Amino acid sequence: MSLGTTIEGIRSPGSLADLVRRLEGRDLLRSVPGSISRLDTTSVSGVTADSRCVRPGWLFVAVPGQHHDGHDHALSAVAGGAVALVLERAVPAPGIPQVLVRAARPALATSAAWVAGDPSHHLGIVGITGTDGKTTTAWLVRSMLEACGLRTGLLGTIDVIAGGQHLGNPGRATTPEAPELQEHLRAMLDGGDRFGVVEATSHGLAQDRVTDVAWDVAVHTNVTHEHLEFHGTLEAYRAAKLRLFEALAAGPANPDKGHGKHAVINLDDPVAPMFLDAARSAAATIHGYAAGPSADAAIRAVSVRDGRELTIGVQTPRWADSVRIRLAGRFNVHNTLAAIGVGEALGLDPVAMRAGLEALERVPGRMESVERGQPFRVIVDYAHSPEALEKALDAIAPLAAAGGGGLIAVFGSAGDRDVAKRPMMGRVAGARCRLVVVTDEDPRSEDRDAILDQIAVGAERAGRQRGRDLLLIADRGAAIREALGQARRGDVVLLAGKGHERTIELADGPVPWDETATAVEALAELGYAG
Repeated sequence: MSLGTTIEGIRSPGSLADLVRRLEGRDLLRSVPGSISRLDTTSVSGVTADSRCVRPGWLFVAVPGQHHDGHDHALSAVAGGAVALVLERAVPAPGIPQVLVRAARPALATSAAWVAGDPSHHLGIVGITGTDGKTTTAWLVRSMLEACGLRTGLLGTIDVIAGGQHLGNPGRATTPEAPELQEHLRAMLDGGDRFGVVEATSHGLAQDRVTDVAWDVAVHTNVTHEHLEFHGTLEAYRAAKLRLFEALAAGPANPDKGHGKHAVINLDDPVAPMFLDAARSAAATIHGYAAGPSADAAIRAVSVRDGRELTIGVQTPRWADSVRIRLAGRFNVHNTLAAIGVGEALGLDPVAMRAGLEALERVPGRMESVERGQPFRVIVDYAHSPEALEKALDAIAPLAAAGGGGLIAVFGSAGDRDVAKRPMMGRVAGARCRLVVVTDEDPRSEDRDAILDQIAVGAERAGRQRGRDLLLIADRGAAIREALGQARRGDVVLLAGKGHERTIELADGPVPWDETATAVEALAELGYAG
């Protein structure tokens, strides 16, 4: 057993000795017990870190984890047909080649890239990292590249697209484990894609899932408060994000592109100097962007008209024009500028760039409006951090003001995740909304009512009162029905935190969920059927 990660070689990678040499070149190799000569005759056709998935001819990499240690399952892997083991410590498995490494996770990533034939070396790879905005930016970048005649794959939170095929993302991991990630990149290459856009999460970066990906363009959206349950400190969280930019120094530039390495950085983010330093250390060309009059920003928004869509006056070193984006929310100005930064880095045609950005009609679960003839607005969004919730509420506040109404927020906070952000989110909503409804997001193994109480503390500090304008309703469907039932003419109701996701994670496993469909059903019960 161990991590659920598997990849089968699409092109023959060669003998195990070739992989050993690569691991040695990465300074990951410790030793190879026994005769190394037998490695020349050991061929490998796949790699996995899950002993249950091993097939004959595959390599098993034993990764120590929080709940399982792959070393405990090495013999099961051998029984399943593993021809060799990559380990941090030797195990009693006579007759099976063992390769001892300094760290299993980067060795897994290196092995996966080797088995897949290094697809990232033959694709233009755009990596996007940040607390918020990764998904929308990725979809904007893909739409822009496609409009420029460059077939582009996508690997992210909502979907995996390879060779024009939508593969979905049922596992919900934005950045999957290295074997799966490399398999997707290989599918992009084999499917005729020229570029791959990858959402690089802090987990994926810290756990070496993207090690051995040859990045060409690294994009920074922002870094705020999130995932401290995993990283421990904001400093460690930021350091994980920085690894994407530090990795620009490694790996070849795409020879077909001929543009070297590039960093696209949000200069409005307070931590931008850290990313600038990392980009300079990697000798990357820097493309700074800002929504304000930053003197250092090469890409700027000089004007913004906000409403159901955005019209952004954009100025870059190569062109100046307005760009109409069919996405609501002023925060999407930064996402649009980030995408434009990628286009500037690649020297794309400005007319085609704008056409691609303007062609994107929606990003599933991102500021999606639910209209069924009701006299108030209902918007579904994925906002699940304090800053993302603040931006979403501030973006829709003018809509409520224009209609003579107020804001209602329905949201929660994930269990087994960052605890410190919970009262912060409550305070954000409490300070902006006439009604706050706190509910389940993904409680997992935690007490769902305790999570709601922790959020409510922040809302109470902002002046909300339980039972009056602060409701704690664990059942998300019931919470949405109550919020919509209390909505008045002109109000805007934000359903935040779930967005596109199709499950709610409970203690005994996932249950099906569809936020938009639930809102539609609740509106129908109120007599609004469109």
